[in-house]
Amino acid sequence: MLVLVLAVLMVSYASSLRAYFQQRSQIQQVQASIEQSRADIAALQREKKRWRDPAYVVSQARARFAFGFPGEIGYRVLGADGRPLDQQDSLSQPRTSGDGRPEWWQTTLSSIQTAGDPPRQTPPPATKITASPQHHR
Repeated sequence: MLVLVLAVLMVSYASSLRAYFQQRSQIQQVQASIEQSRADIAALQREKKRWRDPAYVVSQARARFAFGFPGEIGYRVLGADGRPLDQQDSLSQPRTSGDGRPEWWQTTLSSIQTAGDPPRQTPPPATKITASPQHHR
């Protein structure tokens, strides 16, 4: 009887111990996620601070978009393929929606194009069909 009671206690403690270790593992994962989120927030706050500096904004405009002030003479070093060596495009093609529908800007553009070149009016379909005299007997 004592062995049976000890076996039941061990099984109940083992399942409780397993649940405890699973919860500890989940807590560690959540804490790691929180720390990663805090690091990301700090990096974004630093980036936000940088963008408040006008000199940083100008330097980014020069680097990304070949921005120059009036009166400045700009130049670019071209590679053998004719493309600028130091430029990396930061603008990309617009994404399409995943559900196959056109994006808002596509429908707006097609609406503007249609307004500028409306479709030609077609005559309405005939409501009464009459037979030609040569087929009538």
